[in-house]
Amino acid sequence: MSGELQLPFRPDNQLTEVMRLRVQSLQQRGQKKQDGERLLRPNEAVYRLDFPTQVLRFSRWMVRLARSGRLTITATSQLWTPDLTNLMTRQLLEPAGSFWRGQGEAGGTVVQCYEADAQEFGERIAELAKVRKVMYFLFAFEDGCSPETVDSCITFTSES
Repeated sequence: MSGELQLPFRPDNQLTEVMRLRVQSLQQRGQKKQDGERLLRPNEAVYRLDFPTQVLRFSRWMVRLARSGRLTITATSQLWTPDLTNLMTRQLLEPAGSFWRGQGEAGGTVVQCYEADAQEFGERIAELAKVRKVMYFLFAFEDGCSPETVDSCITFTSES
């Protein structure tokens, strides 16, 4: 039995706050990050994707931007627990998903993306879903984009 499954990206406010505290702690102590460590930037937030089933085939992205701006979504390659380990650059997957809407484009205009990268990115997420119940992502908001102006999910075909 197969069916379409639309999974929303959900903000993980607690994880985002832990990462922001790490940056703040380093700044207050005048310390540097560990070699290879990836710190959260001010325009980034952590989101999660929960998989109710592990047998999925990527179908399409559904990203809406209420106004012009750019959203870059980067996945982490392993289960990541910042209370135990810091996020390392090597844990970030390539390619990232880049979605944007230009100035003056109508609200109904389809968000643009690098289609080949978005396709490959979606397929990699489906592959990782086979061994995961949850995945974490860094959302980078740029050029007027913000969490309040973004609605994003990913659609899979479920084969379970």
